[in-house]
Amino acid sequence: MSTHVQTTGNQSLRTLLLFLGMALLLVWTGWAYNANLALIILNMGLISAVMALGVNLQWGYAGLFNIGVMGFVALGGLGAVLTAMPPTIDAWQAGGLRIVIGLFIGGATIVIAVMTYQRLPTGPRRGLITTAIVLVGYALFRFVYVPGTQAVEAVNPSSTGYLGGLGLPVVLSWPVGALMAAAVAWVIGKITLGLRSDYLAIATLGIAEIILAVMKNEDWLSRGVKNVNGIPRPVPYELDLQNSPEFVAAAANLGMNAVTASTVFVRLNYSLMFAAVVIVLLVLAQLALNSPWGRMMRAIRDNENAAGAMGKDVKKRHLQIFVIGSGLCGLAGAMMATMDGQLVMSSYQPLRFTFLIWVMVIVGGSGNNFGAVLGGMLVWWLWVMVEPISQQLVGYITAAMPEGWLRGRLTDVAPHTRLFLMGLLLLLVLRFSPRGLLPEK
Repeated sequence: MSTHVQTTGNQSLRTLLLFLGMALLLVWTGWAYNANLALIILNMGLISAVMALGVNLQWGYAGLFNIGVMGFVALGGLGAVLTAMPPTIDAWQAGGLRIVIGLFIGGATIVIAVMTYQRLPTGPRRGLITTAIVLVGYALFRFVYVPGTQAVEAVNPSSTGYLGGLGLPVVLSWPVGALMAAAVAWVIGKITLGLRSDYLAIATLGIAEIILAVMKNEDWLSRGVKNVNGIPRPVPYELDLQNSPEFVAAAANLGMNAVTASTVFVRLNYSLMFAAVVIVLLVLAQLALNSPWGRMMRAIRDNENAAGAMGKDVKKRHLQIFVIGSGLCGLAGAMMATMDGQLVMSSYQPLRFTFLIWVMVIVGGSGNNFGAVLGGMLVWWLWVMVEPISQQLVGYITAAMPEGWLRGRLTDVAPHTRLFLMGLLLLLVLRFSPRGLLPEK
């Protein structure tokens, strides 16, 4: 008993010290560079922490190897567009109704085909009737849907060319993005969660690419690769603050010019909002982890066969946590689109939104929610700061060196050390702390 209490106390002290160290790193960044950079890192670090919490739920609690994080994050961004952007009235009048009817026909075709296949007796007749339903439904779907999309995309394609959104407050897009990602995850989970972990990884990666391909090519939905700009903000605009005499006077009293003060003020507002989300999620994740449900999930993770023999529905529990974790990734995607004020499809890359999130979970500590948050903050800080720090270090090292190949080579590679140092960090953590900086208790 006393050993357990001492171990818990040591873990708590270690957690406190590591988070304090992370806070000092951000303070140092603000002091050595500027406050805006520190707040930018903090905000993206908090968003990354939400993604890492989602992956930690799936991998740390249940052992699900999901490398399709990128697709769920992109769905969250789409949720921000569909919720907050104003509707494009001309596009709706041109072909919006045809698209809605076409999608209804497509969905109804799938439902009717599945029901027909399930209810008819086995034999050639079942296959022929189901195939006929699919072919007729697909032809009808194309007949209605394609002219609708063409009409919508022809409406002022340089600035709109899509249906727009609902024009609601952008903060509502956060739960909407989470729900959209969770709904897609439910469909994916029903299909893939019976697979072995390595096959599940391949399947989720492929499905994420399919999600991105759809979003890039269906211009009527999110303008595809033409991007959506001007997503409304939940915080004031910098220009409005700079034109406010009260704000300019307050900034002068603090010894700041209005331009710098306005950017710091806006980013600080985002920091407070994102920190509130992370704290709420962290509390909920801890309550879930320490509940009977959390203990059951970890028992399933450690030995699926034994848990199944005890009467636990392994596939159903896997589906639950896959949906929840993916929903968190969607929430993070909506938060990121809100902060950026735009949806840029080309920015969704597996390196940033899958590989790096997994590095965060591994470095922070798989199975530990505090470790996921710490990993999200720390790895993102390194991702941003490695480049300027490397350039400074190389500058010091090469200052006394004569001009030549070696000096030129070091100067050239300094900005490209990011991936090398990420890999080195991962190796060091796996070598000296294989369970992460904050191991699972």
